[in-house]
Amino acid sequence: MNVQILCIGKLKEKYLKDACEEYAKRLSRYCKFSVTELDEYKTSDNPSQSQIDAVIENEGEKIISKLPKNAKIITLCIEGNQKSSEQLADYISEAAVNGFCDIVFVIGGSWGLSDKIKALSDLRLSMSKMTFPHQLARVMLCEQIYRSFNILNGGKYHK
Repeated sequence: MNVQILCIGKLKEKYLKDACEEYAKRLSRYCKFSVTELDEYKTSDNPSQSQIDAVIENEGEKIISKLPKNAKIITLCIEGNQKSSEQLADYISEAAVNGFCDIVFVIGGSWGLSDKIKALSDLRLSMSKMTFPHQLARVMLCEQIYRSFNILNGGKYHK
């Protein structure tokens, strides 16, 4: 199975990069895991709503151009459904059983995801009702993907 995180923006802090790299290394036992970072569009410090809308649309088009065909698409968005680690593991397992070789988790930019991306999504996932920095959310997602595969393979990581 190919599991990809497709995200807007790059990790800046070394400790966050190191954490993601550690989970990528752990995941290599279970799947082909990758992170694709796309450049974010810059705005002024106080952008108008039309500028924000343009950024969301432009980033959305960039994301769409990188989505593999026939992939299970999971978007991280605030209005999404919350799942336990076990439920996420079950979702990944079900995708595999149903013939999906590619699962793509999409993390938008700081202004969110376009409606086009959300419409393509098979699952809208919310990590919490709390707000997290995008960079930290990526580390948390890497950890949850690893935890899911560990659960599915009977590992001791998940207690």
